[in-house]
Amino acid sequence: MVVISNPFAAADEIKIIHSLFEEGLSLLHIRKPDFSELEMAQFIHQIEFEFRDRIALHSHHLLAEDFGINRIHFSEKERNRIHDFPARFSKPCRYKCKSISTSTHSIKDFNSLENDFNYAFLSPVFQSISKENYKPKTDLFEALKSRTNYKTKVIALGGIDSENIQKTMENGFDDTALLGSIWNNENPVKQFKLCQQIALSYLQSQV
Repeated sequence: MVVISNPFAAADEIKIIHSLFEEGLSLLHIRKPDFSELEMAQFIHQIEFEFRDRIALHSHHLLAEDFGINRIHFSEKERNRIHDFPARFSKPCRYKCKSISTSTHSIKDFNSLENDFNYAFLSPVFQSISKENYKPKTDLFEALKSRTNYKTKVIALGGIDSENIQKTMENGFDDTALLGSIWNNENPVKQFKLCQQIALSYLQSQV
């Protein structure tokens, strides 16, 4: 399960992030689109070193090597603008990255991804919790039946919460990402644990 950072300032965000990792969060995506490189460095610096290998960086990728981060993420805009993947990546990324991910918003775009990406977000699956009036233009559950790319894992994003996470996984997504359901919740850690429990129970039932 993936958690994406609040794109805006959030009270006790670092404390909550540490608590999420301690509760078993396997992957945190740091997405702070308005952060300068200095602000991003200051933010990452507050996260304990033991958790850095569970962080994916959305911007200021050159900071990754400095902070022991070996996962980076490219937005759809970045991916479409640059066609020489992975040659465009900096050497530290090419040789040390554990995973490279990206964002997609249609099954056509997801299917067309090159094999350089370990996983990709596909969104929005449901009405977004964090973005007003951001909702699916197509039924992504139905669209996923046309999936041809099985080398890249597909991660559901957009409106995922404890009430629909099992339905999401039952309909073909490899994993889920939480954003609004965490940061718009009065008790983010409790919400995470609930979603985690539901997801784990579903996966165990499939074994």
